[in-house]
Parts: sequence; structure tokens; C-alpha cells
Amino acid sequence: MPIGSLAVSRRALLAASGAAALPARAQGGWKPAREVRILCGFAPGGAGDLLCRLMADALRAQWGQTVIVETRSGAGGIISAEACARAAPDGHTVVLATMAMLTVSPQLPGVTMPINVETDLTPIASLAGIYKILVAYPQAPFRDVPGLIAHARAHPQAVAYGSAGVGSSPHLAAELFARQAGVECTHVPYRGGAPAITDLVAGRIGFMIGNMPEFLGQIRSGALRGIAFGGSAAAPALPDLPLIKQWLPDYDVSNWFGFCGPGRMPAEILAAWNSALQAALADPGTRGKMVEAGMEIMGGPVANFTNLIAADRQRWGGVIQAAGIRAS
Repeated sequence: MPIGSLAVSRRALLAASGAAALPARAQGGWKPAREVRILCGFAPGGAGDLLCRLMADALRAQWGQTVIVETRSGAGGIISAEACARAAPDGHTVVLATMAMLTVSPQLPGVTMPINVETDLTPIASLAGIYKILVAYPQAPFRDVPGLIAHARAHPQAVAYGSAGVGSSPHLAAELFARQAGVECTHVPYRGGAPAITDLVAGRIGFMIGNMPEFLGQIRSGALRGIAFGGSAAAPALPDLPLIKQWLPDYDVSNWFGFCGPGRMPAEILAAWNSALQAALADPGTRGKMVEAGMEIMGGPVANFTNLIAADRQRWGGVIQAAGIRAS
């Protein structure tokens, strides 16, 4: 199977998630008996933190119970995941999970995982996708995907792309792009996304493929040029941009968030949490804030989330192995 191809279409999984019936309110059954903690492994102000707070507000209204967002940042969310895994599986602690946390880090050579994400965490529901976008600085010698591919072919290894670090989702997204395009580019890892974007704006690197919300301000101001989206649909914020898959049909990449509980979460509690989250995602106010933040609403039954995790483990495991990627 070629790198990037999947037996189950990624877009089909996302579509199934979004198309699933979202109940107007959570049904009966288990409810929390005390304060609920949502562990967030990312700094306040980002998309992950916003999503946690939106879910906390909705769950608080449904359950009539205190729901707090507890920041446990560091190690790409692994610190928060470990804290969740060590908690009792009684429904009072969940963690914001990411694609990298569940599908990349566990397979990345050089990364020591303190938990087994397949057994120590229980997937509850996918929540939101984050649009991936290919961006370049305005004076780059290419203006579209064919131009980038042609330039990279004419100048092997001379075109550099930036990322938030080795094994980060921008690294893997750009590596997948280069492999499917049959070009050689040079990876420049940074300590986080902000310094990479700074160098991209300055023209020190050629392009990045990252989360749209991180670039939207610079695109609108003209500091960066949006080239194409990495998924199967353009974001409402930039509806006229093309898709990478128009030239690379197997390319379909986006980031995503979901909630997980500790391993061995009882079925009744798992079902109650999933139902409550579907109700939260159905709320028009919550949906509007998510779309405004550049999120693609997901949701759906537990099986949708577990299938998405399995598909991305297969995809990114293949990229990591083929490219010989190793954490530094």
C-alpha cells in the first residue's frame, strides 16, 4: 500500500463523524457525583484550550456539576495523558487527546512513553478537526502546488520547510507531501511553531504545512501566502483556496482533537460521556465558536473515534518508518 493510502478513507471517517446524529441533549444514565476535571496538555489561549473550555461550559450546563479545565502542559500533551491514565476510571477525569499523542509519539523512535496509549486510555469521542494549510512567504518563487513541486524538483534539497519539531504534525505533513510529490526538501525543526512562523514570514524557510488558525492572521495581512488546504475541503475562512489533493490525490491530512478517559472505563460511563459530548457539539452557540476558531466539527459514536485513531496510526507509522524519522 502506498504511503498515505488507507484501506478506510480518512475523509470517510471524518464525514461519518460529522454526519452522525447529534442528540439535542444527553440522555439518562450515569452522571458525575462531584467535580469533573478536563486535563489539557496545551497552554491557555490555543485551540486545544479553547475547545476544552467550550466543552466544560456545555457539560456544566448539562450535568449541573462543576467542570474545570486543568492545564498540565508539556511533552506534547503526554504529561496530561499520563495524569489521566493514573486517575480512577470513574468518569470524573478526562484528557484532551490529539492525533500526535495517540498515533505519532507512541511510534516515534527516540520517544519514551510513560503509558501505553492503547490500554491506559479509553477513547470517548472525536471533537474537532483542525484544517491543515500549506503556506509560503509572499516572495517565494512559487505561487501554487504545481509551482512548488516544479521548483523543488529543479532544486533538490534547496527548498526548506519548517516545523514545530521532529515528529510534530507539521513535520509529518510536509514529509508526506514531499514523498507523494517525489521531491526532496530540507526539514528545519524549531522549538515550537511560533519561531518557525517567524522565520517563514522572513523568508528564511520556503513553506510550512500547519494548522490554519496559526497562520490566518498573517495570511489576511499579506505577511504569508495561503497556497492550498491539506484535507478534502477548504475552510470557510478561506473558501477559495484549492486542495493539495487536486494534484496529489492521496494527500488528505488534518489534525484532530478528542477526549479520552482512563483505561478500563466502564461501558455505562463511556456511553454517558459520549452522549453528553454529542449534545455539546450540537449546541449552535458552541458550534459557532468552534467554526470561528477554524475548527471542523466532528463527533459521532465511540467507534468512529477508535477507527480514526487506528487509521492514523497506520498512516503515520508508515511515514515515520519510510522516512527514518527519529526524535532528537
